[in-house]
Parts: sequence; structure tokens; C-alpha cells
Amino acid sequence: MSAADLLRTFGTIKGELAVGGQPVSRLAARVGSTPFFAYDRRLLTDRVAQLRAALPARLELTYAMKANPMPAVVQHLAGLVDSLDVASAGEMQVALDTGMPAERVSFAGPGKTAAEIRQAVAAGVVLELESATEARRVLAAGDDLGVRPTVAVRVNPDFAVKGSGMRMGGGPQQFGVDSEQVPGLLAELRGAELEVLGFHVFAGSQNLRAEVIAEAQRRTVDLVLPLADLLPTPLRYLNLGGGFGIPYFDADSPLELGLVADNLHQLVDGVLAERLPQARPVIELGRYLVGECGVYVTEVVDRKVSRGKTYLVVDGGMHHQLAASGNFGQVIRRNYPVLVGSRAEEEPDETVSVVGCLCTPLDLLGDKVVLPRAEIGDLVVVFQAGAYGLTASPTAFLGHPAPAEILL
Repeated sequence: MSAADLLRTFGTIKGELAVGGQPVSRLAARVGSTPFFAYDRRLLTDRVAQLRAALPARLELTYAMKANPMPAVVQHLAGLVDSLDVASAGEMQVALDTGMPAERVSFAGPGKTAAEIRQAVAAGVVLELESATEARRVLAAGDDLGVRPTVAVRVNPDFAVKGSGMRMGGGPQQFGVDSEQVPGLLAELRGAELEVLGFHVFAGSQNLRAEVIAEAQRRTVDLVLPLADLLPTPLRYLNLGGGFGIPYFDADSPLELGLVADNLHQLVDGVLAERLPQARPVIELGRYLVGECGVYVTEVVDRKVSRGKTYLVVDGGMHHQLAASGNFGQVIRRNYPVLVGSRAEEEPDETVSVVGCLCTPLDLLGDKVVLPRAEIGDLVVVFQAGAYGLTASPTAFLGHPAPAEILL
């Protein structure tokens, strides 16, 4: 998706990009310094409403906090979605602080320590088991605390999803219990002092191909149906994963949500309603909810020409926005949408490279991008910064100050 497309989504005020109804120069004054991340509350609300309108009414939405755990963002989304998914005890505390009921918080991820599991059992959240070892730790914590834990089994499927930014299912994985090992684990847990609600299958992330996502969902249901027969009680929870992608680059087309929704209607209102009537089906989304609501704003501190190439040197960089630098999973580096936020309506007229303030050539936010002429003091904006931005970046590298985050 282009910067021009995103500019229309956010809007402008007096020639500047606007976020949350305020021009970026005023936001910079409000924050008091650059760089900073700004997230638009309206865009968050609109994205959830769009999903609610398209997806089956019975299908619940859970927000995967790892995408953006800023407490204000989580608090806002907690009032819009049905549940929250966390990947650490720290995220769990943020989730519980929103007032979301503990039974509507799920805790996934490999490598949960015994201490984290004890915290989760004490809190009463749903623990998604990634291994037999975790299951035994949960049982030990429940016995020690006098609490009957609630769990789901995360299943590593026997199929892979093509076209995902990160493949998280199929083949050997650190995530989940291999599908062929699940019957043995359920047999081990039979009669134990814990409640097994159901299953979680997450096959891959950042996928823009609706037909691939739909196929993964169908195969997930096919995988889970026979496993459900092995549970001591009717299956009550089925996390179908997510993986909905957003368009980061000019050549990317947005996900065709309608095609995904049509498939989910068939599965949820058809197969699951008939075969697993007590199940609570869930779609887990992170990036798709928050990714397009955020921008990263950084100020030009130098403008230099080196042997015919123009550089805009900014006070931010990859230590805050690693993904935009191309160092967070890109095989071939491509530019995120970038514009000069303080000159948003001016015509592009020069080719420049936007580089950060770190002592490494990897600190590149925009390579040979065509922008309006920017001077020292102008504000450069990187779009698609609402997910996997600040908390997915090496903020301690070279000791620069941390950026602010605001929700408008």
C-alpha cells in the first residue's frame, strides 16, 4: 500500500498529516520531543467494527497483545473485543488491569517458566499448553495453590501455510504439541485436576492471500474434530488462529476480508454449529487490528549530499522501528510507506534515503524514496507502525532515549 493511500486514511490538516484529528507538528509539541509513535483510536474502532460486520456473529475476536502491548491501546481494545491473548506474565498483568475477566485471557507461547505458570494459575487465566512439561507444571501449580487450572492444548498441525510472513505450524516447531502427540497428552491428563477446554491452532502470520487463510481454517477444523472426541467433556473453546496480513509495501494488495469471512460463515455456522455446538470459536488477531492505526514520527536533524546521493538523517531509526529498516524478517529489503508529514500535500520532487542516527548502515528507514524536499526540522512519518514497532525493536542499542507513545 502506498503512502498516498494511507494519507487519505488518516487525513490532513493545513497541509500536514493528521493523526487522531491533530497535525503532526502539534503532536510533536504535545509530546515534547521526537521520535514518537502515535496511534489513532478511530482507526482501531473502525477496524473492529469492520470485522464484526463481516464475520459470523458467533465467532469471537481476541486481541493478541504481542502486536502492541501499550496499556492505553490494550485498554481501548479490551472494550471492543471478546478476549485478550498474552505471551508473558507482564502482558498478562496489563490484560487483567483492563478489567477483562481472567477466564477471557489466554496465555500462549513456548518456554513459560514455572513462576509464570504459577502466576497464571493463581490469576485464573486460560493456559495454552505448548508441551507435556508445561502440562505437568500447570498441574503442580494447581495442586500447590488449591486451584483447578483451566487449559487448552495448542496443536502444532501436520500442515503448513504457504505465503505467511512467519510459519508457526507444520513440521518441527517450538510452538504447540505435535498433532500426533496430542492424543497421548490428553490420555495423560485424563482424570487430572484441571479443566481442558479445547484447542488452539495457529499456523502462520502476516498472510495476504485469502484463499490460503481459508484453506488453513478448513484444515484446522478437520484436524480438531477427531481430537475433540478425546476430551472428557464437550469442546468449549476453539482458537482458529489468525494470520490476517496488512499491506506494507507498494506491491501488496489488502487482504480480501470478504472471502475469509465467507469461509468462516461456512465453518462456524455450518460445521462447528453442527458438530461442536458448545464450542466458543475464536479468531486471534494482532497486527490486523493495530498495524495500520499507527505511525512513527521522527525529525530531520541533518540533510547531506554524499557523492550525488541525498540523505535525510533523522533522530529516530531501527532501534525504535526495526521492522521498517528491513531487519525484522525481510529477505529482500523493501520500503515501508514513508512521507514528510509536515509537507504531506506537497508534490514529491526528489529522491532521498532516510537514515537513522545509529552508527550502522543497517539503520535505513527509506531507501531511494521520492519525497517533497525536506529540510532540517521537518517531520518524517513511517506508516504501518501500529504493530511490532517499539517493543519489537532493540531500544537499548547505543543508549538513545526511548520514544514516547500516544493514543489519540
